[in-house]
Amino acid sequence: MFGLYIHVPFCVKKCNYCDFNSFKVDRISKNTYLEDLKKEMELYKSEIDENEEITSIFLGGGTPSILSGDEIKYIFKCINDNFNIKKDAEITIECNPGTLTLEKLQDMKDTGINRLSIGLQATQNNHLEYIGRIHTYEEFEKNYKEALKVGFDNINVDLMYSLPNQSFDDWKESLEKITDLNPTHISAYSLILEEGTELYNMYERKEFRLMDEDTDIDMYEYTINYLKSKGYKQYEISNYSKNGFECEHNKLYWKCGHYIGLGPGASGYIKNTRYGNLCDLNEYHKSLLKNERPIESKEILNTEDKIEEKIFMGLRMNEGISFDDFKKQFNIDFLEKYHKQIKDLSEKNLIQLSEGKMALTQKGREISNTVFIEFMN
Repeated sequence: MFGLYIHVPFCVKKCNYCDFNSFKVDRISKNTYLEDLKKEMELYKSEIDENEEITSIFLGGGTPSILSGDEIKYIFKCINDNFNIKKDAEITIECNPGTLTLEKLQDMKDTGINRLSIGLQATQNNHLEYIGRIHTYEEFEKNYKEALKVGFDNINVDLMYSLPNQSFDDWKESLEKITDLNPTHISAYSLILEEGTELYNMYERKEFRLMDEDTDIDMYEYTINYLKSKGYKQYEISNYSKNGFECEHNKLYWKCGHYIGLGPGASGYIKNTRYGNLCDLNEYHKSLLKNERPIESKEILNTEDKIEEKIFMGLRMNEGISFDDFKKQFNIDFLEKYHKQIKDLSEKNLIQLSEGKMALTQKGREISNTVFIEFMN
């Protein structure tokens, strides 16, 4: 498995909760970015063996759907010029309602994109406005139905709970409305308040109170059970899918697979090295003008780093960690090496062992970071 992530760093406006690398779009910056992206692809072409195929592509942001149909086609022409794409590769683009049209969706489909990830977050317009979204629920529903009309049959919808002033009934309503539309995949995240965001500043000004931890956990448990009743299987802490529609690109991350990250602020993992790109658009451009990869930071992983990542990422998935895989990759008997942690965490009902694997229990998923720390120590 080898993935390709492309970061499109432009938005109409930055959402109040967002700490991703994104900027207000303008024509000149966008045109420069597209040429820089082409050059960056050329610099990474040699990283993949001629016979090796890209199994998944993910355009994230920012708001990739802010690009025109022609600009999206240009990016994919560059991809196909430089990389060998597997015939049945999963190809995802993140979309925001309000930036989509029927014509643009058709262009996406014609380009070979076969999966949409639509950022909704809530079905109530008052919540959307408070967190700084540019769209209404009605615009989302219109775009969703247009996507079905042009033939997209693999669509994820992003939702968020524990929002400011959000009631439990609001969250139930969001889940009910979205499952009625029957998307193939739902990502449901608890709000994380990030320092430096507008929402964080609003919190500091005491404009709202955070949801208490017990209610947050109750909302999480309700989400799992409700979505299960509607035919969605939880396969990762925050991700749920219909049969056969798990996100292959995200699974590549969670299984510590290799991927090339392109664009300002993108990260990648190639040949035991994790790297992060320059975030600033001008610095990113200057680096590529010199025909240099626009890398800001690099970390070469040693065996211990890889073991920690394998545990941390593997436990995010409901299938958990395979002891055989661990033995093959690291020549380590997992049960022997971590016998103390396994005993302690099992007694607390935070992990469970079955069929040569270790996974989090529901209680463990609710406080997953606590479990991860035990293995890091």
